[in-house]
Amino acid sequence: MFIITMYVNNCPKNSNSCVADFLGRLSFQPTKENNLYGPTASTLIKMGGLKVSKVVDEHQAWRLITCIWLHGGVIHILINMVCLVFIGIKLEQEFGFLRIGALYVISGIGGSLISTLFLNKVSVSVGASGALFGLLGAMLSELLTNWTIYASKFATLTVLLIIVGTNLVVGLLPFVDNYAHIGGFISGFLLGFVLLIQPQHRWMIRERIRASAPVNKHNKYQYVLWMMAAILLIVGFIVGFILLFRGYNGNDHCSWCKYLNCIPTSRWNCDQTSAVNCVRVSNGIQTNITCEGTGKTRSFQSADLNDDNIKSFCAQLCT
Repeated sequence: MFIITMYVNNCPKNSNSCVADFLGRLSFQPTKENNLYGPTASTLIKMGGLKVSKVVDEHQAWRLITCIWLHGGVIHILINMVCLVFIGIKLEQEFGFLRIGALYVISGIGGSLISTLFLNKVSVSVGASGALFGLLGAMLSELLTNWTIYASKFATLTVLLIIVGTNLVVGLLPFVDNYAHIGGFISGFLLGFVLLIQPQHRWMIRERIRASAPVNKHNKYQYVLWMMAAILLIVGFIVGFILLFRGYNGNDHCSWCKYLNCIPTSRWNCDQTSAVNCVRVSNGIQTNITCEGTGKTRSFQSADLNDDNIKSFCAQLCT
């Protein structure tokens, strides 16, 4: 999918300083436009990237799924692939492709849903981070619901909490969609109770030695957790989609929620909309676009500009 995205992007057509220009049409945008070595934001939108205005105003709900398979650049896709190898292979070997595949996709949709309820309308979100956090959440709930079969319970729990906490803290940096991380983690955590339940330790021993004494396959608390998680998951998705298509903006009702996505410091600004305002000056052949917030300017051939890529170039100049 990334190769197709780069082919559609066609850097040589919209820039004179492409990275790895020997790749021709597959070359990357200049690092000042995309420091992850990838396409423009307008290309990601064209390919199905998650943009709130497209989902809410134009009812393009399919973007909640398609954005999971897109990546902002080579660095982005490599990070996601490394995480998937370390997390996904273990779970798939233990529980099978179908269960982990369903968990991955549903968690990704859950992450996308939370993003659209809280992200501003300028941002474009892509990547599998929400789905990957869903796998982390599922690993945690799987540990809790199958507590009796683990030997080093507390050590495993501590390591998992450290990994999850560290990744959520990294998500507080600007231009990282921590809402997708949180939504994916919550979805995966609940799905883990539903999809990854295993027989209790005593039942497995009984089956192994073929004992005749009756033992329940699952503990009562496993059934309780299964039921509670299934209800919360279904209700959560129904309420989320209703709020989404009613144009609900979570930040209007939760003033502190923005700090779950980014914490402003003296080194960076979290507000991606305040400075996204550009001035265009054109002589008919060439157009200069200047960001009022940063003062950055770039020149473009007027014939190559349209409303979508002008907005994209403006956002790039203002970040």
